[in-house]
Amino acid sequence: MNLIKSTGTFSFFTLISRILGYLRDVLIAFHLGSGPIADAFFVAFRIPNTFRRLFSEGTFNAAFIPSYSSELLKGKKSGQKFANQIFNLLLVSLLAIVLIFEILMPGFIYILAPGFKGNEEKIELTIYLTRLTFPFLIFVSLASFFSAILNSHNKFAVAAGAPIILNILLISVLIYGKYLNDDLVVYLSYAVSLAGLIQLIILIIFSRKYYKALLNFDFQIPSSVKLFFKKLLPSVFSSGVTQINILIGTIIASFQASAVSYLYYADRIYQINLAIAGIAIGTIILPNLSKNVQSQDKSKIKLIQNKALELSLFLSLPATMALMIAPTEITSALFGYGEFDILSVNNSAKALFYFAIGLPAFSIIKIFSSFLFARHNTRIPFYFSLISVIINIIISLYFFKDVGFIIIPIATTISSWINCLLLFIYLKNNKYFSIELNLVKSLIKIFISTIITSILFYNLVSYFSNKLNFESEYKLLVIILLVTITFVTYIIISILTKAFKISDIKLKY
Repeated sequence: MNLIKSTGTFSFFTLISRILGYLRDVLIAFHLGSGPIADAFFVAFRIPNTFRRLFSEGTFNAAFIPSYSSELLKGKKSGQKFANQIFNLLLVSLLAIVLIFEILMPGFIYILAPGFKGNEEKIELTIYLTRLTFPFLIFVSLASFFSAILNSHNKFAVAAGAPIILNILLISVLIYGKYLNDDLVVYLSYAVSLAGLIQLIILIIFSRKYYKALLNFDFQIPSSVKLFFKKLLPSVFSSGVTQINILIGTIIASFQASAVSYLYYADRIYQINLAIAGIAIGTIILPNLSKNVQSQDKSKIKLIQNKALELSLFLSLPATMALMIAPTEITSALFGYGEFDILSVNNSAKALFYFAIGLPAFSIIKIFSSFLFARHNTRIPFYFSLISVIINIIISLYFFKDVGFIIIPIATTISSWINCLLLFIYLKNNKYFSIELNLVKSLIKIFISTIITSILFYNLVSYFSNKLNFESEYKLLVIILLVTITFVTYIIISILTKAFKISDIKLKY
């Protein structure tokens, strides 16, 4: 495995998906803004989208890949049999879950958006839209299964590119937004489920070389399958703790008008970097790390773990500083059009600033969790994630009345850093991870490169402030130009300080 090359491939397709996702959200912001219809759609979309992130962004891999890799070592037939048992149990379980939730959707929405209570028109629309989007859960969960099959064989491109389909379909609907009027959110909701189905079909086709699904409803469950499902729920919870914290934040934010929308747009911006600095790296290292753990190759384990953490911080630290330096300018440039007014920009920017402080923690949690998942340990990340969620809920509920929606990104960031620290202490104490001297030297160089680049970015933003204000017609073009200049400068400085070494591109792990 080549960590940088594989991460680059995964990140390329992920970045294309996120760019299209941004275009999708610009169009949503233009047509819906941050009003009641937008809130209703975002709750309906948040549920399947949260499950997409929970299952597709490395979470399913965390439970599946180590177990599947162990079965493959016994032979191809053993791997096929194990995968088929998982597939059939998943299919039946998902069909049952979706059917139950479709029937009980009104009660479900009252739990997820209690702040909508009293506005019957808004809550009825949310129930209707969520019923349309909820089948996406079946498709995206099964798609994650086939993605995990491909990832187990170090094939990352198709799995990383599959979510592009969702954005293409939603953008296609939004292009005709002015003709659809109030029905726009209905067509968007249909498109969500249709995209999930198409994504699943494509992944089935590409994974046929390694696995062919066979329907078999003989549910005699062997110990290996029981162990997988025993690990699955903790891995979903622990890998998706950031998404769970944000979902909880959405529930609490529903009590404040338009707050759900503010959080959604802020979340969309920092998620672009998280997808590369955390999710991509965690997904890439897991198959090889699992194999090296099984073969007890300690030198390879140390190398992969230290390089993964180094690369994660190399990518997340400059992004953190940029989002903290210019949250308003970035939010305005990306979303400040049409119905998305200056108040919406300012409130989303406030949320973005506090999410940015937690960005390195969000990424490191993905990396540290993978270190434990490779050892078949989903229990400890689950416990720490549970602590994180409880802390998040306590802080959010206690301060929400006085502080408002802004407490939600603050609580998410605080709880995530605590989670990150707990994982580090556990890994260190159990000798699963040790910081090498080379890593310390690299991190110092990364910090120096980040500080120099941040000073440059701050001065560029200040100098072009009149071109970045809300009314400017060129603000998007200017922010892209400034970010590009800053990024190129960061790479050059990193090469000069040797925070980034060209030789690492060719290094095999």
